[in-house]
Amino acid sequence: MWPLQQLARDLLAPPPGMPAVDFSAPAGAPALFAPDSVSWAVMKSPVALLVGGIAAMILELAEPRVRTGVWEHTSFRTDPAGRIHRTGYAAMATIYAPEAPARALIESVNRRHERIAGVTPAGIAYRADDPELLTWVHATAAFGFLEAYRRFVRPLLPGDCDRFYAEGARAAVLYGVVDSPRSAQAMDALFAAMRPALERSQIVLDALAILYREPWLPIWARPLQGLSVRAAVEITPGWAREILGLGRLYDLPFGAEAIVRALGAAGERIVLDAPPAQACTRLGLRKDYLYRRTLAR
Repeated sequence: MWPLQQLARDLLAPPPGMPAVDFSAPAGAPALFAPDSVSWAVMKSPVALLVGGIAAMILELAEPRVRTGVWEHTSFRTDPAGRIHRTGYAAMATIYAPEAPARALIESVNRRHERIAGVTPAGIAYRADDPELLTWVHATAAFGFLEAYRRFVRPLLPGDCDRFYAEGARAAVLYGVVDSPRSAQAMDALFAAMRPALERSQIVLDALAILYREPWLPIWARPLQGLSVRAAVEITPGWAREILGLGRLYDLPFGAEAIVRALGAAGERIVLDAPPAQACTRLGLRKDYLYRRTLAR
């Protein structure tokens, strides 16, 4: 219990340069998402966050404009732990924080995006606040979190998946996203529309190598780094793996999926002193409210 709690504290402490959020106060303050939402249930899962976040990164980097922006304007190459920390904290704030500080944090992210622009190696201009690119980043994150939850935590009915996308689309507008998928079918349509623009790049392989090699988890959890990367590749659509050249080398080894599933199941039972439980307490709910809820199976 203590290692998991310490990991939650380390990963969800306010990152440098981002506004600190008190998830436990003020009492009764609503979030952008309701406690009975699919989003609250899915995003409480450490496995969904970790594996889904890496899967989202893989798909993001398949798009050349997003890839160039991430590689040239973020600290991923030199400080992968810092970028993972900031991304996870922003996701937690968007889902669980009181609405006012959540909006303030989102605005701080938007201001950073306004300053990022450049040209890809192929000579294509890009801006980080381009609505098309924002839509791709948001949608791939939603896909990654949802697929990781479905594969390694618990199954969901199609209606729950559609609700998850629809809930996220409402908040995505605050990030400048104008046409976010609102259903699994819409997500498939976006994949079909974006597929011709995606391409293989050594940068994707380099990014995965960084996640294998660099110490972005505490020392006791380091064996989970490689397992998380392989699990993320496992839920990346097969057609995308083919485009990116992510072959059998990245498959989960025999027995590894059972380990990830066991971790996912544990994350559904162990109540950590982290934003999901803190948000429940803020709204007058039991601290274990999200761990007692059962989504449709």
